[in-house]
Amino acid sequence: MILQIFLQAPSQEDFISKMIPNFWSFLVQLLALIVLIVVVVFVAYKPVKKIIEKRQNYIESNIQEARENNEKSRQNALESQKLILKSKSEANIIIQSAKESANKEKEKILQQANEDVIKMKDDALKQIEQKEAEAKESIRKEMIDVALSASETLLSRSVDNDDNRRLIKEFIDKMENK
Repeated sequence: MILQIFLQAPSQEDFISKMIPNFWSFLVQLLALIVLIVVVVFVAYKPVKKIIEKRQNYIESNIQEARENNEKSRQNALESQKLILKSKSEANIIIQSAKESANKEKEKILQQANEDVIKMKDDALKQIEQKEAEAKESIRKEMIDVALSASETLLSRSVDNDDNRRLIKEFIDKMENK
């Protein structure tokens, strides 16, 4: 039966009458549809479109701001790396300078210590020579006393000063030569 309906070719008037059963009813419905579309456009579409545009602008500004922040952070990272490298090189220079300074101070201290040791050694040698000279002088005086007493006993007489000096000098010369 459905097949028969499709197989029968309806006439044009029949088709229009089926599509538009009542012209006035169709016209009212068409006007209602147009009013509904106008109301929807003004009440819903335009405000929604404005909200969507605001949201789109907000999102675009956030994206742009994020890109700018990202670029700033890259620049800051590069600057930070440059500062770190600069700081490291300055630290190396400071360390090198400190090492050189320490080496100079070490050399200065060692030189001063060597000078002090040499001075102490010279002072000790001078003291030794002085003590040796004092000891020789003391021995010489002892020898003179012994020689005088020996000469008095040998000669059994009193010896005058000239004789004493000559005998002492001879005795000392003999002792020094030995």
